[in-house]
Amino acid sequence: MLSTLLKYIEEKHYCPHCSGDLSLCHAPPVHVGDGLGWGSEYLFICLNDTCPLFVKGWDYIANQYGHVGSYRYMEIPNSKESYSMMVVGKEAFTGSIIDIEDVKRQNVRYQQQQDALAALDTCVEQKDLTPVMTLLLDDSVSTDDRKRAVALLVPLNDLACIEPLRSHAFKDAHLEQEINLAIGQLLANHFMKECPFCTELIKARATVCKHCQRELAA
Repeated sequence: MLSTLLKYIEEKHYCPHCSGDLSLCHAPPVHVGDGLGWGSEYLFICLNDTCPLFVKGWDYIANQYGHVGSYRYMEIPNSKESYSMMVVGKEAFTGSIIDIEDVKRQNVRYQQQQDALAALDTCVEQKDLTPVMTLLLDDSVSTDDRKRAVALLVPLNDLACIEPLRSHAFKDAHLEQEINLAIGQLLANHFMKECPFCTELIKARATVCKHCQRELAA
């Protein structure tokens, strides 16, 4: 879907009635004509309120059908089909416009995910924690890919992962449990522990936290 959106964003479509740019919008779930779908998740629609089709449509529908409404010009992507689509108000489709900047941000995020996945096979050898953290801290990454990343925490043996992982609110309880187990193993490998009061890292045998000065249970 993302690749399709990126393709459509680069396309230019113009309204034959006003020569204005058509806006890329989410298609409504039902075709007003036959009750079926449009055959596309997206539509190019003229949302220009001064478009002659839209301006004149109010009087035409009032005179022909006796109710309030007008028309918006629209085109179906990857098709030669175009329609004068009936709408009941000026706000129609204005809430379904594709946020182009958001789509671009999604694409950047997707590329970062793909780069991180490609780097997993060599990150331990290169002692590079970055791809593992990229995947673990992104809730849109699949569970299987995040579990692959979790499995590399202990081999990487880098305590720098602990603070960002502890600060992240994981939605998957099983994934969070695996991360907690990995953190526990990392701390043990470094003879460290987390202060139960301030959560700073301290030596495993410490009886007083050097950060908050609280006494610790033996």
